[in-house]
Amino acid sequence: MEKIMKLVMVAILVFGAWDVEATVRVVTTTPDLAAIVRDIGGDFVVVKSIARGNQDPHYVQAKPSFMRTMNQADLLIYTGLELEVGWLPLLIQGARNPKIRPGALGHLDASVGIKRLEIPDGKLDRSMGDVHPEGNPHYMLDPRNGLIVGQTIADKLSQIDPENAEGYQKNLALFQKKLQAKIEMWEARLRGLQGKQIVTYHKLWEYLTDWLHLKIVSQVENKPGIPPSPRHVAELVVRMKANDIILLLSSDYSAPKPAERVAQQAGAKLIVLPASVGGREGIETYADLFEVIVSQLASGL
Repeated sequence: MEKIMKLVMVAILVFGAWDVEATVRVVTTTPDLAAIVRDIGGDFVVVKSIARGNQDPHYVQAKPSFMRTMNQADLLIYTGLELEVGWLPLLIQGARNPKIRPGALGHLDASVGIKRLEIPDGKLDRSMGDVHPEGNPHYMLDPRNGLIVGQTIADKLSQIDPENAEGYQKNLALFQKKLQAKIEMWEARLRGLQGKQIVTYHKLWEYLTDWLHLKIVSQVENKPGIPPSPRHVAELVVRMKANDIILLLSSDYSAPKPAERVAQQAGAKLIVLPASVGGREGIETYADLFEVIVSQLASGL
């Protein structure tokens, strides 16, 4: 019963009315961004996330309830790099809130200042799968980018609410100090992984592996967002065996069966990681997310 009540309270927080007094009302597209807003904004803000932590953020239904929430927001923060391109424009249009429209003060693309990975060359089309022309959008899976996003959010909150700018900057300094210390600890803990070859299910972990100096040699999906063909799976298994690749990474919200089948046939260990704050019980902050990811990688190997 206690667990059910907790889930109900979370649902009210995410989808309910703005029933909490605060100077700035913030809507984010993902729980990662919401978690950082809470750290930076403190008591000056109230924040709600559209996507859930156990949900693929590419595929969110543009519900009227989200539009009503966004109608009353002072600030919209989104991941960008077309992660939310399939649903966020519909929500912005339906919200009818000039504060958060593109070009307005309350419209923030969190990818500003991020070093983008995998910006494709040449002409793109849908036959290539879920390819993002502006680069891989999963940059929040590198905690170093969390430091940059924290600065971006603090600066925007200071613009919207200059009376509390000093408080936002103080919170930012504390957030960055704590996160930087943890990053150094995580790096030391996983230093033995550097240079290892791995396979991933989806093009989700490029920023994580860039941070940890792991080498992704292939994906179970031969085209992003499209289930793998039997031929690709068979070729991948042969390649993994030939190169002694014994680690496969997947996410909580990815289809489990294909990854399990590849890992079993290749004799590899499948590690299923949370991809966002809120992806599992107990992951409430941005640092919590990496504590779980690092612990799983360390124990898995």
